[in-house]
Amino acid sequence: MRQHDLRPPKGAHRERRRVGRGLGSGRGTTAGKGTKGQKARSGGAKPPYFEGGQLPLVRRLPYRRGFNNPFRVSFTAVNLRQLADFPAQAEVTVEALVTRGIVHPDERPIKLLGDGDITVPLRVRVDRVSATARGKIEAAGGSVEELLPRQVKQGKKRGAASAQESRA
Repeated sequence: MRQHDLRPPKGAHRERRRVGRGLGSGRGTTAGKGTKGQKARSGGAKPPYFEGGQLPLVRRLPYRRGFNNPFRVSFTAVNLRQLADFPAQAEVTVEALVTRGIVHPDERPIKLLGDGDITVPLRVRVDRVSATARGKIEAAGGSVEELLPRQVKQGKKRGAASAQESRA
């Protein structure tokens, strides 16, 4: 068998139905579109979301959609190079960073990142410390203490586990 011998099976290919070609064809006059009405006219097709002139659902929804995690904790980032002017053996706390003007006195927890170098030993007490920053501080002879995570409001638990806890 060669490529030029290939043929579709009998009945697989059907000719296109030509509508509107006279009364004798059985598809004349209205050409299978019924009698009158918007859908019988040319250009009468409406998009799937069309709701008869009512404001469509896709336009009633807010413009920007997505998910906002209510439990997300947003950190204030502080880099090691910002700690360069601290004296040796100084204690780096949230209050010390605020008094030096490195961070703004807001409620957000602080995370120390490892961008930059440190040469003097420091005692660091902040909410979070990256692994790179921890390594550089300890290599300089300093110490790192991460504060306990802040209490985050938790949503209701669902499922069988919460039902057992409520009975206990």
